[in-house]
Amino acid sequence: MPRQLDSVLAEIPLFSGLDDETLRLLAGCASNVRFDAGQRIMRRGEPADVFYLVRHGSVVLETYFPARGPVTIETLEAGEVLGWSWLFPPYRWHLDARALTVVRATAFDGACLRGKCLEDPALGYELMSRFAQIVIERLQWTRLRLIDVYETDGRR
Repeated sequence: MPRQLDSVLAEIPLFSGLDDETLRLLAGCASNVRFDAGQRIMRRGEPADVFYLVRHGSVVLETYFPARGPVTIETLEAGEVLGWSWLFPPYRWHLDARALTVVRATAFDGACLRGKCLEDPALGYELMSRFAQIVIERLQWTRLRLIDVYETDGRR
């Protein structure tokens, strides 16, 4: 028998400790999606209206340098979050993402979640706090990767 989405969300670190009512509320903005290996999931500059919880597979986050082409910033695996730009105006992606393997994920509608956060500021604060940690981690990974890119090129 298939499990309810809210019970699946309870096992995801991002939602750890949230009560059942909040998990049901979040599940109401969610759907399951699949991406084929090599498929583009997001492109820098395009509207960011969703975020994903990767349940299976690998996703690469990339940025493009004219002199080098695409540069990998980070690879995400099962249990990790893809996308935080849905939460911050102007709601545009900052990186490219593509599936390295077949990816199964849970997609969350950003407009739906923002609406629920407006109705319940405590939920908004909770999600903002949790996503702030993701943003900090991504910025650190990006900084380290760019240091590596520039040292490899012989520049400092």
